[in-house]
Formats: sequence, structure tokens, C-alpha cells
Amino acid sequence: MMRVKEVIVVEGRYDKNTVSQVVDATVVALGGFSVFNDREKLSFLRRLAMERGLIVLTDSDGAGFVIRNYLKGALPKDRVKQAYIPDIHGKERRKRTPGKEGKLGVEGMRPEVILEALRRCGATFEDGEAQLPRSAPLTKADLFALGLTGTPDSASRRQALLRKLDLPEHLTSNGLLEALNLLYSREELEAFLGRD
Repeated sequence: MMRVKEVIVVEGRYDKNTVSQVVDATVVALGGFSVFNDREKLSFLRRLAMERGLIVLTDSDGAGFVIRNYLKGALPKDRVKQAYIPDIHGKERRKRTPGKEGKLGVEGMRPEVILEALRRCGATFEDGEAQLPRSAPLTKADLFALGLTGTPDSASRRQALLRKLDLPEHLTSNGLLEALNLLYSREELEAFLGRD
């Protein structure tokens, strides 16, 4: 089992159980929306972020993004990494019916999907595996030049790219930019998109 240095933050106890079976890491369950009213937990998360760094791994549905966005505003940005699971439709085994949006949450993901999400966000694996830094980060101007923002069809182009990269549909342009900077240089992204 691979050891992760950062503390992984998930929505609930079933997510915590799933992630704990995949990696050796400290995993903190938020208790869903209760984190909005829990100053102690938020203070605890800030302390963990400063000491070890955090990885936010929430579901790819709307509720998961509400929690993720709240944490983005409440925690030190430079100490938090964002891990995204893909949009996979289905239902978890323990549930009778699928969730509101019909997507699997963290608890329903296969181990290799969780590991890939952690790798893509730049998790620090203590076996020496590390994310290689990119030379020049992509900017919003690059997204514009690639037709991913600022054009009539940019939203559909971004959605197609999100599907191609197995990233959630709720990801904003800023979130996409953050994720792309972990995955590609501008040249690599242009090649991936089929441009020369």
C-alpha cells in the first residue's frame, strides 16, 4: 500500500473507509455539510494544512463541489491540493438508489481511479514517486488561445476536454486550469488537443 504524506479530506465515513483501503494516509471525514458550522473542525483542518498539507477529495457531484469550494475559501490555498474523481454514473453497493445526479462518489470508485486522482493532483507519495514540475504554467490566456474560454463554443469544448481527461463536469475554468497545470505544459496540451 502506498503511503501519502498529505492528509486526505473526504466528505463522509464511507469515503474514508474506501480511501483508507487504497493508500496509507491520514484521512479525515468532514461529515458532509456539517463542516460549514463546525469551527473546531475547520481550525483542525487549517492546522493540518500548515503541518502536512491537505488533499481535498470530494465527490464529483454538485454537493461535492459546494464543499470543495467552501474549503478553497477557508483554507490556505498554497497548502491544499485538489484531487478530482471522474464522472462515472451508477450507484454504490450499500445504497438502494443512485444519488441525485446518478454519479458514483468517492466510496464507489475503484482503487486505481483513486490512485490516479491522487497522482494527478500532485500527492507526495513517500515511496519517492513525485509529480514533476512543469516549466511554464498554463494561464487563462492559454485557455483563451486554445479556444477553451471566451468563444461561443468554448463551454462545449471545455466539457469535451473534461470528459476526455476524466475530470468532473462541474469543474470551473479555474479548476480546469489548475488541473491542466499538473498534467501538461502548453506544448503537451496543444499536442493532446491535436493542434500544432
